[in-house]
Amino acid sequence: MPISQAFFRRSNAFLLAVGIAVLVIIVSTSLWLTTASERYFGEVTAARAVRSASADLLSRVQDAETGQRGYLLTRDESYLEPYTAAVANLPDNKARLERAVANLREVEPNVKRLSSRLDQKMAELASTLAPARNGDFEAALAVVGTGAGKQLMDEIRTDLAAILNKSEAELREAMDAQITASTRLRWTTIIGAILILAMAGAASWTIISYTRELVATRREVETLNVGLEERVRQRTDALVKANEEVQRFAYIVTHDLRAPLVNIMGFTSELEAMFKPIDTYVAAGPAASPEQKAEAEEALRVDVTEAIGFIRSSTRKMDGLINAILKISREGRRELRIESVDLAALIEAAAAAVHHQASDEDGGGIAIDSQAPRIVSDRLSLDQIMGNLLDNAIKYRAPERPIQISVRTRRERGGWVRIEIEDNGRGIAASDRERIFELFRRSGVQNTAGEGIGLAHVRTLVRNLGGDIGVRSELGKGTTFTVTLPPDLAAYKRSAEA
Repeated sequence: MPISQAFFRRSNAFLLAVGIAVLVIIVSTSLWLTTASERYFGEVTAARAVRSASADLLSRVQDAETGQRGYLLTRDESYLEPYTAAVANLPDNKARLERAVANLREVEPNVKRLSSRLDQKMAELASTLAPARNGDFEAALAVVGTGAGKQLMDEIRTDLAAILNKSEAELREAMDAQITASTRLRWTTIIGAILILAMAGAASWTIISYTRELVATRREVETLNVGLEERVRQRTDALVKANEEVQRFAYIVTHDLRAPLVNIMGFTSELEAMFKPIDTYVAAGPAASPEQKAEAEEALRVDVTEAIGFIRSSTRKMDGLINAILKISREGRRELRIESVDLAALIEAAAAAVHHQASDEDGGGIAIDSQAPRIVSDRLSLDQIMGNLLDNAIKYRAPERPIQISVRTRRERGGWVRIEIEDNGRGIAASDRERIFELFRRSGVQNTAGEGIGLAHVRTLVRNLGGDIGVRSELGKGTTFTVTLPPDLAAYKRSAEA
């Protein structure tokens, strides 16, 4: 049963609302648990700070006592260095411990007692060292022998142990609370993820069910849109080139056809002048003088014949130009017969037709490297393109070396076919590389027969097949013509018409 658009909107709105609510709950719970975890982590850090401060303080007092005992036993001043360092640093250690236990109110009495006993202990140590430094070691040892120092040290250890025990209890509670918060956070994330995945799955099901009916249309649209930008660019380029070609063609027609027409008009005017001596001679009749007769005969025999010859030559040139234009025009209107063409076989046949001309010198010949064996296009147009380009390569060979021609075919991006015809002929000057494709235009030394329509004809054929032709050349070294064609002319025409 198809899903209606209204049901699709309602169901997705409901699922979206549920998903947002679940997400809000997850985020809120995660923030709360994260805050609690940070608080517990702070308590753990504080408990560890108490442990560290207590250990450092006890170590400092023990260092002081050790220095005192060593000095009394050895009477060497160097043994007092630990005692001196302890006296200097003990206030900092006490302050550090007091800061660490600031949040532990239960140990406040222990801290006060500890501070008092530390002062007593340091006073006891000082009282033993004073007579010793004056040389009365017996009196100093007598003070030590009373046991007051040992008792103070035991009480200091008891106070520190009480502080540490309370701190350890706080540490265990904080760690247990942190573990609990982490476990809750993990389960909140897991359950929330499951719920969100469930909502996403339900939404995906409705979306897939709804869009299933649009798949065929979407595929068709995607097919039409494939390469749309490229087709637009190609058609724009084709329009620009066609416009330029129309402008060049209009110039050629007006220039090249006008020249013989001007000649005809000029010689027609001269014919009128040439007939004047003849008219005079005819009007005089038997009374005509020998000079009039000679002028009439010369005009009729020489001048008129010459003028008619020039007129005939100009009309033949006009006829040739018009026939060339008609040939290209007919080729542009010819209905293309689209079929699968064996491109490799077609190139081999075109090469075989001119092989004897290319291989009549040692070292000359035609090499074929075809990596695009088939193409869907117009066979006759392809045959004419290859024939013209191979004829040109042979016609404009370099006289100082054997002609070598290489024909290569390749597949390019999008499956387009690239055909390259490379020769080692006389090459084309940079200024003539676009001019050679114009009607009635030729490049270089005009020492071969031709009308200047071959490459113009080839470009018309290539563009009729949906492709383009370009040229690379270096004067004196050779030329490479590159023909690029769509792999399937029928598909290309359908895409262009869409």
